[in-house]
Amino acid sequence: MAERPLDLDAVRAFLHIAELGSFTRAAEATRTTQAAVSLKLKRLEERLGCRLIERTPRSVELSARGAAFLDHARELLAAHDRAISAVTTARRRMTIGISDHVAGPELPALIARMNAQDPELVIEIRIGSSGPLLNSYDRRELDSVIVRLQSGRSDGELLVDEPFGWFAGPGWQHRPDEPLPLATLAEPCGVRVMAGRLLDAAGIPWTEIFVGGGVTAVAAAVMAGMGVSALAPRMLPFGAVEVGERLRLPLLPRLPVLLHSRVRDDRSRAALAALAAAFRNAARG
Repeated sequence: MAERPLDLDAVRAFLHIAELGSFTRAAEATRTTQAAVSLKLKRLEERLGCRLIERTPRSVELSARGAAFLDHARELLAAHDRAISAVTTARRRMTIGISDHVAGPELPALIARMNAQDPELVIEIRIGSSGPLLNSYDRRELDSVIVRLQSGRSDGELLVDEPFGWFAGPGWQHRPDEPLPLATLAEPCGVRVMAGRLLDAAGIPWTEIFVGGGVTAVAAAVMAGMGVSALAPRMLPFGAVEVGERLRLPLLPRLPVLLHSRVRDDRSRAALAALAAAFRNAARG
């Protein structure tokens, strides 16, 4: 008698747990509940006759059998997706806008997570400032956007509240008799506006010393010792120093990151949910 085939949904749940390191984030990626993910894993483990995941109060890790099964699980789902695509004539496309202050060094991993979820999805990503990206979304030029919270808007799904700080390069010193040199993104960057208003309200003189076309350029200016910038810690190269307390600069608030989306088909929503879960995982460290 032939053995029962593996449940592909259970295999996919196992992959999400293994790659995201969390039952909660696996549930987010599959748009289901933690209990449903746990049940799928339990059934898969019962079918295979071994434990795949070792769960402790503080961590989720692969067992030896789970590590051995991981690549085979990936190959199984990839073969399934290839079989589906062989009889599918049209490739779906999703256009996503991501704020430059949100798209950090983990962006390649986020794109890879979406591709792993749906290899047949054509992904188009545009990087820009939150305001213009939201305008493009409202004009239906983008299917989804991941941006900072904009005043006057209450829509969107909260992904994470991200901390911000005042950062400078190692060894940089401010001359007290000069305005604070600030490295910023070009207008209409909302973080730039926020930083300027907070400094003005605190009575701290400042001047723009560098204006970059992207966060990568601003971070490079910071590390080159040109001045200070208001940035999320995950956006900075190793070695950047938080100088807000030392210079008595105003406290920067945590800034929400939100997902706005109008995609409706199940496969596109699943790919977007995988992206959102991977982003939460990266942003929370």
